Amino acid sequence: MTTAVLAPPAASAAGSAAGPDGVQRGLDALVRSDGLPAALASVEDREGRTRTYTAGVGDLATGSRVPVDGQVRIGSNTKVFTAVVALQLVGEGRLDLDASVDTYLPGLLRGEGIDGRGITVRRLLQHTSGLPDYGDLVGDDMLRRRSFDPRELLDLALRRTADFAPGTKWQYSNTNYVVVGLIIQEVTGRPLAQEIEERVIRRIGLRHTYFPDPGDTTLREPHPEGYERDPAGAPVREVTEIDPSAGWAAGQLISTDSDLDRFFGALLAGRLLPAAQLAQMRTTVPIGDSGAGYGLGIVSRPLSCGGVYWGHGGDIPGYETRGGATDDGRAAHVTVTAIPADPAVTARLEDVVDTALCRG
Repeated sequence: MTTAVLAPPAASAAGSAAGPDGVQRGLDALVRSDGLPAALASVEDREGRTRTYTAGVGDLATGSRVPVDGQVRIGSNTKVFTAVVALQLVGEGRLDLDASVDTYLPGLLRGEGIDGRGITVRRLLQHTSGLPDYGDLVGDDMLRRRSFDPRELLDLALRRTADFAPGTKWQYSNTNYVVVGLIIQEVTGRPLAQEIEERVIRRIGLRHTYFPDPGDTTLREPHPEGYERDPAGAPVREVTEIDPSAGWAAGQLISTDSDLDRFFGALLAGRLLPAAQLAQMRTTVPIGDSGAGYGLGIVSRPLSCGGVYWGHGGDIPGYETRGGATDDGRAAHVTVTAIPADPAVTARLEDVVDTALCRG
């Protein structure tokens, strides 16, 4: 595959006359110093004013500019949409957070150390179920070649033993959200994609967000190409067109940074969930010693200027997105067009989010 030398940052839609602001400088550094092909961001202030930013190039083969607020694959940010639907069903009295998986799908979860009779919906949403992850069993070549049914994803996970007894630890697993998606379909009698579309996307007017069909490897609107360098030091290769069905309830959605700002802002403002369910969603368990906490599909992270912001984040081949919103109406999301191999780069990406919410 043809590659090109990384170009200087394309442009910002928000730099001041005195020079680029902190967000732009952060994106520039992710491209120039950390070698990412492109970075883009959307920042919304308390008054609802939105600024967008870009750096790098949108296509290494052609050198084209990064589309402002371009569509990207948002990976595990999808989990928050899935969790919102589940919690709406809780508010409607159709789903019980403390009921077992077997209440809705008897016999679905059986394996070595795995028994759906002891795993509750709450534990699935909060990643305290002990279910092993399937994600590393789905290689990039598989994502280019084939579609997955959710039951196939679950079968991959159930080849493994339980990571721990339910409720005894926290450990992130995409398998949890595959099971939540199957429960939603069982309770509603409708496809998960339709529930997310009607209950979330249309409800708050997300114009650039959609749940692509299995086998649809494209992005509908202008977008930067996604890339991968694996192993470290190997030539960059373009991986934009993949089948997203391996993500399903855990990672299938396509969106934009500004739509994610709108989504998290609406969620925290109570436009998607009743107060009781939003409070449940925001009840967290610690994520190690990071200072972050995981609720029911949402993450709280501390801000350098005090307080926290609520979001999630998502990685999928070609794209990594970080961001969230605050209770007082600020929101920011940043996407880069390759998953950083070095955790320090992801930390710098999250620093840009902090800059956007505290000083941007």
